[in-house]
Amino acid sequence: MRIGIVTPVVAQPPGAHSPWEHSAGIEELGRIAEAADRLGYHHLTCSEHVAVPTEAAAQRGGVYWDPLATFGYLAARTRRIRLATQVLVLGYHHPLAIAKRYGTLDRVSGGRLVLGLGVGSLAEEFALLGAPFEGRGPRADEAIAALRAAWGRREPSFHGEHYDFSGFVVEPHAVRERVPIWIGGRTARSLRRAVTLGDGWVPFGLPLDTLAEMLAKADAPEGFEVVLSPGRPLDPLGSPEAARTALERLRKAGATIAGVRLTATSADHYCDQLAALRELGQSQGLSFAGD
Repeated sequence: MRIGIVTPVVAQPPGAHSPWEHSAGIEELGRIAEAADRLGYHHLTCSEHVAVPTEAAAQRGGVYWDPLATFGYLAARTRRIRLATQVLVLGYHHPLAIAKRYGTLDRVSGGRLVLGLGVGSLAEEFALLGAPFEGRGPRADEAIAALRAAWGRREPSFHGEHYDFSGFVVEPHAVRERVPIWIGGRTARSLRRAVTLGDGWVPFGLPLDTLAEMLAKADAPEGFEVVLSPGRPLDPLGSPEAARTALERLRKAGATIAGVRLTATSADHYCDQLAALRELGQSQGLSFAGD
């Protein structure tokens, strides 16, 4: 099992971030990304919301940095850590728009993009963007297939019910024809979508026992990534045994990658926590780049 970071600052849902993040900016974020990169963590994350309805912000939070701009900056400050959208909402974009914008990110980062994708659930945001909310599941499935056909190709071609394109040049494009796709969600349907169309699953909001049961029933292919979160932020400096136990529970539930949040009082404290978590993880036999 490897460890990735649910990046602080870039998303601030209630109860899942620390007070210092309110005033933190790109410099603090850059220092954290550099530390995670140097220490060999698997990935950083950034999620997508264009505009959260005021009523929903009380539950979901209202701070969501744009992943493309954020990762473009962090790509220049790091060398090997992966950049994982967690998640982009498929219905907000034409597949070729994703292939062009995030294919460019894959190129400038040296092939470090992981594309986390979701179907989306905020009807108001869909309406604001002029995107159809009804039927978004089948449309998302076809969008994933269209993306598969477009990655790493100068002249992609795809013919489907919702998306149909050929005869266009997409340049620059991703450096790889198989950019990893992780599917977000919390339902059996999202897991089926991940197993059949993606390369990994990033569930949220479900107990580990439930996730373990769901995974045991899934016929996941070899190399399929399961990215699980301990739910609560870890404190490897203050409560190392609790952090160790949380990581072990994730591994037993079937995680191939742990996506963790860390408690911290500042960006510098966060970097210290990253170093402590690496030491703790190594003692459990977890994998870090460069080991």
